[in-house]
Amino acid sequence: MWDNAFPNFLIGLREGLEAGLVVSILVATLVRGGNTARLPQVWTGVAAAVGLSLSFGAVLTFSSQQMPTTAQEAFGGFLSVIAIGFVTAMVFWMRKNARNLSGDIKDKVNAALAMGAGGLIVTSFLAVGREGLETALFLWTNAQTAHGSSAGPLIGGGVGLVLAAAACWALYKRVLKINLTRFFTWTGFGLIVIAAGVLGYGLRDLQEGKVLPGGGSYLVDLSGQVDANAWYAQLVQGVFNLTTQMTWLQAGAYVSYLAVVMTLFVRGLHPPKPRPASTAEPVAARTAQAESAGGEEAAAPTQATPAWRLVPRWAVPAAVIAVPAVIAGVVITASGGKEAVTATIAVSPTECGKGFTAPQPGQQTFRMHNTGSQTSEVYLIDPASNAVYGEIEGLTPGTTRTLSATVGGGAYAWRCVPTGGKAVTSAVVRVGGGTSVHAVLPLSESDLAGPLAAYKGYVDAGLATLQTRAAALAADLRAGDLVQARQAWLAAHVQYAALGAAYGTFADFDARIDGRADGLPGGVDDKDFTGFHRIEYGLWHGQSAATLRPYADRLATDVTGLRKAFPTQDFDPSDLPLRSHEVLENTLQFELTGDTDEGSGSNLATADANLAGTRELITVLRPLIAARAPQQLTVADAGIARLQALLDGARNGTAWTPLGSLDATTRAKINGAIGQLLEDLAPIPDLLEIRKSA
Repeated sequence: MWDNAFPNFLIGLREGLEAGLVVSILVATLVRGGNTARLPQVWTGVAAAVGLSLSFGAVLTFSSQQMPTTAQEAFGGFLSVIAIGFVTAMVFWMRKNARNLSGDIKDKVNAALAMGAGGLIVTSFLAVGREGLETALFLWTNAQTAHGSSAGPLIGGGVGLVLAAAACWALYKRVLKINLTRFFTWTGFGLIVIAAGVLGYGLRDLQEGKVLPGGGSYLVDLSGQVDANAWYAQLVQGVFNLTTQMTWLQAGAYVSYLAVVMTLFVRGLHPPKPRPASTAEPVAARTAQAESAGGEEAAAPTQATPAWRLVPRWAVPAAVIAVPAVIAGVVITASGGKEAVTATIAVSPTECGKGFTAPQPGQQTFRMHNTGSQTSEVYLIDPASNAVYGEIEGLTPGTTRTLSATVGGGAYAWRCVPTGGKAVTSAVVRVGGGTSVHAVLPLSESDLAGPLAAYKGYVDAGLATLQTRAAALAADLRAGDLVQARQAWLAAHVQYAALGAAYGTFADFDARIDGRADGLPGGVDDKDFTGFHRIEYGLWHGQSAATLRPYADRLATDVTGLRKAFPTQDFDPSDLPLRSHEVLENTLQFELTGDTDEGSGSNLATADANLAGTRELITVLRPLIAARAPQQLTVADAGIARLQALLDGARNGTAWTPLGSLDATTRAKINGAIGQLLEDLAPIPDLLEIRKSA
């Protein structure tokens, strides 16, 4: 959330200060000259400019939301490139004019005062409006790069604007002096670096929007070595827009822009030519001079009542603030960017889809009203394949909820599935134009019956092996052979770890077999601390075989009991897709942090076993995934192979490198690989969610 805040803070501070300097000098000139009655003209122009900027941001936001995904990418990419053009021009203009800025402002103020009311309004409007439009475009563009919430980038920009306003107020009160040349020079360096990243991001958007080629050709791919979700990776991406994967076009544009623009910027930083002493004074002093000069002009008496005074004071501000909002509304409406809510559509066994007419392509929002007497599930489907475009679960009788979906060219229908009743499908409507839209094939509980049976067979065979290995561990301890017991413990524990997807069905057995000391009142000495980790603690903390024998016997008994109970335990089919992601999520959280280590240093062995269990899950689910997203399998298989290779590098036969003995680079690579694999596996639970639309 906050990793993208700094670039927007910097742009808000720079642009806000530039606009605020004009306004503060205008206000100060009127106040010092005794013309406070003309202050509403200044604030009218400022308010109009702010309204225009906010309206521009609204147009960008709503116009993009109604587009198909690829069009959104292309739209964002084009605007990113445009924003970079504005920012680059601004950086060079400020580098050239910062030393003379106050003199230029003085001339504008004098000219505005000479023109009267209209001049003041236009001057303040243009001063704030130009910077406001640039700021809105850059903030919007940069917010698109934020992961998850865009609140951080927007707050960063807001804080920059607030600080700029505070600085201008301090200049007005003559309590602050700023070396504008130095300020705009150093912030220029920062903006050039940030702009290079936004340019690369924009070109990547254009590639994903199919406007530019080369979207799959990567010059840089560190996804197997660096965790893209780590705080440091997020920070680098947020500030510099450098990611773990960058295409040739992205990287080339980044380097080229940075090299060319930075070189030209540095070359232009030549020492200023000698100027009259008055221009070398601090900003606050020059501001006072401008105020005095303007005040004398403004104080000149007028011979007749200006026409603008015949209009009520509130009318002009209200009009100029309302105009940008109205224009924005017209643009949004004309572009179809407003939230397109169709007529209310009925949901019931007898009226499913009543009121449904062919919608326009793009993002649409439908109002679904349950007119029946039963709670119902509602699906927007492709009637030919039953693929789902959008859904609502648990729509209760008499209630209305909205369903948002992207509509492309093709056939659409509604399917209503009342609780305990039969599915009802509406009449089919056809939508012309628009791009194709991806839909998800429905999945029923029966579709998971085959994979579930196969996985149960895998678990049952694994429990048989586990039973043998647990018995061997108990035998070694009865024989007093601690060396052999350590080997037997590891063999048994990794066997259990490979069954991770079934933990939810093991009920109380899992706590007894693989429970941890965390949270127990007595810690490792608590009477309820049993199973693998209790034996691990004793084996690697010098406890005798006689001390550990009762725990090993109990472990063998619990494993035998689990094997006997497993065939009758309830195994929810929907757990299979969830576990494809959750097993490795737990691995990252507990094993790769060392939280579960009780002395054996076998966390990587456990991680390897968890990966084996995840691979088995992908194997049994492969046909279902292939029918819905075959590319997801290719990505997942590559991620599994990458992580497996890294884990194999930490193993020497049956011996594993302890987690704490890994060098920092290798550990980062493993963490990065599992983090990337989690991202690759994350869509699978949604793809294989049980839906009743079929």
